[in-house]
Amino acid sequence: MLFTLVDPERGHEVDYNRWYESDHLYSGCMVGPWLFASRRWVATRDLKDLRVPADVPEESAVAHPVDAGSYLATYFIHAGHEAEHFAWANKQVFELYGNGRGFEERIHAHTSLYFFVGEHRGDSPVPAHMALDHPYAGLVSIHLDRAEGVRHEAYAEWFDDEIAPDLLSTDSPVDLVLDWRPIIPKGTEGDAPMKLGTGPGTRQRSLQMLFCGRAPDGSWDPAQDWSVITDLCGRIDESGLATVRLAAPFGPTVPGTDTYTDRLWA
Repeated sequence: MLFTLVDPERGHEVDYNRWYESDHLYSGCMVGPWLFASRRWVATRDLKDLRVPADVPEESAVAHPVDAGSYLATYFIHAGHEAEHFAWANKQVFELYGNGRGFEERIHAHTSLYFFVGEHRGDSPVPAHMALDHPYAGLVSIHLDRAEGVRHEAYAEWFDDEIAPDLLSTDSPVDLVLDWRPIIPKGTEGDAPMKLGTGPGTRQRSLQMLFCGRAPDGSWDPAQDWSVITDLCGRIDESGLATVRLAAPFGPTVPGTDTYTDRLWA
């Protein structure tokens, strides 16, 4: 997966949205080999205000400051063909920028590549590879650093036993959880014509994407069962297995429109 969290510079919100959605999403990503799904998400001001924790050390941060990054684009690449796709993508982005097809007025908060390591579905009928095509109303991304010596498999087993039954219950807004780990580039593999924000983290980093049937409404409202997110973060930190570095809610963009461009900052 390509996970890219970006802010337009203030005053360029609409231009950025039009460029990314109508040009770059296709020319820089979707026309490439073996990329088969994409979806864009947005964090308006009220959703940014829900991000936790706020006091992550800079060297461990995913968003720095915590409210950095308004638009999230997520792309799935066919397993086994990652190297072929990213060899194309690395060349393509330099060619696009070299031919005036870039957008300078944007700031990457966090852009990294991840590989899929598992899922937690409960009763969800949606398979992992269709998660970006299914019309989910919300997404919560949770980046965490596992404690020294704790393998992702051990964390995932704990999550299945202790967390998933409540998190994926009938009343919960969460329908599907996908687990990822970062691809840590070697040498010049991660080079790009712009700064890409915070790095991928260490080999102890994990990412969980919580796909939701209801949209976050600007609060972790217990009455709407959104307290499962703050409860989850607390239980992860208390487990001794991992520490949450960023829990961030998003809603889907509305393709073909500039909906939400006026709600990024206030």
